[in-house]
This record gives sequence, structure tokens and C-alpha cells, in this order.
Amino acid sequence: MSSAWNGPLERIDEFRWRIPKHYKQGMRADAVVVTDRQGLEVARDGEALEQLANSACLPGICQPALAMPDIHSGYGFPIGGVGAMRLEDGVITPGGIGFDINCGVRLVKTNLELADAVPKIKSWIDRLYRDVPSGLGARGPIQLGADEVRRVLECGAEWAVRAGYGSRADLECTEERGRMEAADAAAVSARAVERGMPQLGTMGSGNHFVEIEVVEEVLEPDVAKIFGLYVDQVVMMIHTGSRGLGHQVCTDYLTTMSAALKKYGISVPDRQLACAPFESPEGQRYFAAMACAANFAWANRQCITHWARQATAREFGSTPESLGMTLLYDVCHNIAKIEEHSVDDRLRKLCVHRKGATRAFPPGHPEVPAAYRDVGQPVIVPGDMGRNSYVLVGAPRAMEVAFGSTCHGAGRLMSRNEALRARKSDEVKQSLAEAGIYARASSRSSLAEEAPQAYKDVNDIVDITHRAGISMKVARLKPLGVVKG
Repeated sequence: MSSAWNGPLERIDEFRWRIPKHYKQGMRADAVVVTDRQGLEVARDGEALEQLANSACLPGICQPALAMPDIHSGYGFPIGGVGAMRLEDGVITPGGIGFDINCGVRLVKTNLELADAVPKIKSWIDRLYRDVPSGLGARGPIQLGADEVRRVLECGAEWAVRAGYGSRADLECTEERGRMEAADAAAVSARAVERGMPQLGTMGSGNHFVEIEVVEEVLEPDVAKIFGLYVDQVVMMIHTGSRGLGHQVCTDYLTTMSAALKKYGISVPDRQLACAPFESPEGQRYFAAMACAANFAWANRQCITHWARQATAREFGSTPESLGMTLLYDVCHNIAKIEEHSVDDRLRKLCVHRKGATRAFPPGHPEVPAAYRDVGQPVIVPGDMGRNSYVLVGAPRAMEVAFGSTCHGAGRLMSRNEALRARKSDEVKQSLAEAGIYARASSRSSLAEEAPQAYKDVNDIVDITHRAGISMKVARLKPLGVVKG
């Protein structure tokens, strides 16, 4: 059982709190939490702050190790964590990325409005439930051999578009255009490929979902106009990752990294932070395999988008094109990227680990799609089934204090087991229905595990990032119906 964290915390400003690097032997940088006083008290309960301090012990980490306001404990590295490592003397760690590599979320716009959706929401969600494969071990309609999976691993969402599952416009609105060029399928085990063979185009289980939402309020009209959002517009949010393939990649390389600790004489305070020098053979091989899993996740979300578009078109007796089902943006939560950031007043290439954190690049950044470059990168932040989600936009201060990062969601308050003990799925479904939200789930336990009460309030989380200036609110979304994995 975890206990409350009582280490030192120094207030930097209204929304940043520092664990100084003298807190424990081996810290190479301070650790900073972006949150408010109330959020800090929640973060104290459990292992997350100790994990954040541990992450600051990793070789080559740049000042500071960071956590977003949705911080909670994870495997080694806290969820909500951001760690930027120098390439020349830094490491890469699977614990800083997670098992569900490139778990991420995308938002599909429509030209449907609330009045169009409400009469059909039950049948629409039922159709999505039938047409988008979900659940643990789900098999999708795309059945690939091992060689074709390896092509997916190297081509990402581009493979899906070439296969007819979407358009090139989707790629323009996806991080990395849906493909990390560092991917090398030779770095992925046969077991990982085998696990991926039946799962492309499937949502999986846990907190993954397809959700129908309505734009409830526009908070930044000029940016919303460029994003193509307006009040009462119906949108669709899709959240899933790299499925069993990504999990296996992480599992495989944790073994590799454990051996690398001894080989390279690296000491870490927690074996779950097993790592290797980024430029070592082990580090490069893991980065190539991680990129493959990320590409699989982008292809997966692209295929699910296709099924969801087709299901919606059938429901409304139309076509995806006539319904205006275009992609606003796709962001990833669990990934390491090579990016340029200012460190000690000069630009340096860093390996930025984001685990349960989202990239939030500001206006003018060259990696923001041309259509959005004048205003900044869209940031899609899901809440829980019963409360709001948000569209944010990256802000300059994110580059100044957070390596271009912001929150990724609400952040869990309860473990899944705790949530199961707290409420039954039928009770959760009924309470959602009373709030006007229709829910379907692939297992009896899913709704209880993912009950709104199991999460922090995303409105509070987003308010912190907005007031801290690392990402700005553009639009608030309200759920109408959801299919949970």
C-alpha cells in the first residue's frame, strides 16, 4: 500500500512546485510539477512524486524533470511525466514512454449539429459498437501476415491511407504525419509482430473509446474558426494506441535495458527506469522499435477512423464527405521524440520522453501543420465519460518551461480495482443515462473501471494548464454517447 509523500516542495510560482535536486542522492536535475495547491495535495497521495524525483536521476536529463497536473503513478516514470535527455550523454528508457506506445487521441469534425445527433445517438452508438472492434484481444476485419505488419510498422498511417482507409489530408493533421522515419521493423520481435497481426483497426480495452461529443462552448473564437469548430457542432473523439504489439515491444526492451544498466555502469533508483545510452546500440534499437509501435498506433487510429466514418455515413444515410468528417488533429501521449529546445540559451536536439503528456507547440513552430501554424498546435484532451473534454492550443510558454508539453487528460484518482469496488457498471451506465449520455462497453467491468469518479475533473486540469500559460482553451466539448473498450 502506498503512503503520502512528504518530501520537500518549493513553490516557484502559482502553478509550479519544485522538488530540489538535493532531495535525494543521484538527482541530476530539479523535478517540477505543474499544478495548483489542491492538485499538489492529490499528487502527494501515492508514489507519483517519488517517481518524478527518480526520473530526475536519469543520465543526461535536462533541467527540470517535469510532471503535468494530471500526474499519477505509473511504471517507473509517473504518468503525466516529461523528461528531456541530451543525445550525446543521455539515455532512453521504456519506463518514460510506457507499455501502450503512442496511446493517443484524435478528433474528427462533422457538419452535424446537436439537433441532428440527439434523436439518433442511441442507434449511432450501437452501430459504432458493432462496426468498430473493441475489447481485450479483439480481432479486426484487417487480417495481415507478418510481412505486411512489418510494412505497417515502417509506414504508419500512410500504409492505411494507401490501403483506402482515409485520405492524405488525414496525414497532414497527424503528429509526424503519422509516421516516424526512425522505425526499423527488424528491431521488433516476432512475438510483437504476431500480437499485432490480428489487431490493426481495433480499439482494445481499458480507457480506450470512441465518443460522440458536441461543442458546448467556444472560448477562443479566432482559433476555433481556424480549427473549424463552432457551438453545437457534433464531433467524434477516438482514443487508442498500439495494442498488444506496443505492449510486447516495451516488455521485450525492458529485458534489454536491464542488461544495459550493468553493461554501461548506469545506476537508477528504481529498476523500472532501466535504460541505455540513447546513442548505444541498445538505445538506438529500442528507439527504432518504439517508432515502429508508434507507427502501428497511428495506422490503427486511421483504420478505426475509417470504420467510424463508414458507420456514421450509414446511420445518417449519407457519405463521410457530405457529413464533413474531416480530421482536426491526432496527438500522441506515450512517446519519445527528437526535438529542438533551448537549453542554457542555445538550441539543442533532445530526446523528449512524454508519458501521459501531450506535445503543445506554439504559433510559428515548423512542426505545426501549415493550416494551424499561425495559431499553434491543436491539443486534444479527453476527460471522462461523464464530464467535458477540451480542444486546446499550444502556447509559447510551453516551450519556455515545459519542453513544449501540456496535460493529456484528467488523470486517474482510483486504480481500476478501486473503481470496481466503488460502483457497479450498471450503476455507472444508469447515472450516465440520467446525464443524457448513452454508453456501450465491450465488457461488464469496463464502465465501472472507467467511471467518472475514478478520474480527476478534467475542467480543473485544463484550467491549470490554461492559467499556467502552457496551453490555452479553445473549445469545451460535452459527451453525448460513448463506446468503451
